[in-house]
Amino acid sequence: MKNTLFRGLLSASALALTAFTSVGGAIAQESTATPEPQPVKLEKIKTKDVDPALWVVKDEDTTIYLFGTVHVLKPGLSWFDEAVKEAFDDSEKLVMEIVDPSAGDAQKIFGKYALAGDGKPLREKLSKDERKDYETAMKALGLPAAAFDPLDPWAAAVTVQVIAIGKNGYDPNQGAEKQLTAAAKAAGKPISALETVEGQLAIFDGLPQQDQLLFLNSSTKDIPLITEGLDTMVDAWGQGDSDRLGQIMNEGFTSPELRSALLTRRNAQWVRWIKDRMDKPGTIFMAVGAGHLSGSDSVQNLLLAYGLKAQRINY
Repeated sequence: MKNTLFRGLLSASALALTAFTSVGGAIAQESTATPEPQPVKLEKIKTKDVDPALWVVKDEDTTIYLFGTVHVLKPGLSWFDEAVKEAFDDSEKLVMEIVDPSAGDAQKIFGKYALAGDGKPLREKLSKDERKDYETAMKALGLPAAAFDPLDPWAAAVTVQVIAIGKNGYDPNQGAEKQLTAAAKAAGKPISALETVEGQLAIFDGLPQQDQLLFLNSSTKDIPLITEGLDTMVDAWGQGDSDRLGQIMNEGFTSPELRSALLTRRNAQWVRWIKDRMDKPGTIFMAVGAGHLSGSDSVQNLLLAYGLKAQRINY
């Protein structure tokens, strides 16, 4: 079973690896013993040059660069250079899906949406076979089976994913948003957001229970497939292969409702933002999840309805 639902959800939303890398990690730490400190390895990390896709929308006095991100990466990928760095340096402002809240605020928001309101433990919502897969996954991650019983299925699913990919070398601090944010702050560039963490969490919280359980079961069916799915995405992203990313997105969404909530409706909102922003002069670097810039419902395709065309920058 390919973990396609995971890949679609992960590429669709920044919250899966921003809000949860701090909050989900905190929950996991409360449930496990503190590991012994490991000796620091001084060996130099080899770097690999990758060239993610970059587009631009422009008129006489306005330029908006569109850059697709991956929210968590392994160390050693050299992507913030060449045309991407030139476009960033040329821009006056950075616009992203969300701006990271403080850890304290993230935990409050998570608690508001992630805790199940029906009082029924998570594992009691699973069939016998699903519960077996879930408890096997928790054991593989070194977590007590009851660790996420108070959570809604979607919250448990994303937290499991964050922990799983973290154990396989993926680091949120290496993610594109983190690096772009640090660069913007260092350069004194303003940073703004298209959405809020609370708004993104509300999208997940509003998913039908059957979709939430499908998400959880897809995540716990085979833990190694979580990292495999992300590896596939990162490879396509690094090659600037938006067609391949689009195929991953199409595989990932198993219901029209899920695709609409997490992808197309949000893309449409962002396209309207771009249209309105084109009426003002200036240069913007807009960084959103790479899945939003691929496939038939991509931001670029939706812009055509407003008479705007995004040009791919070849480098």
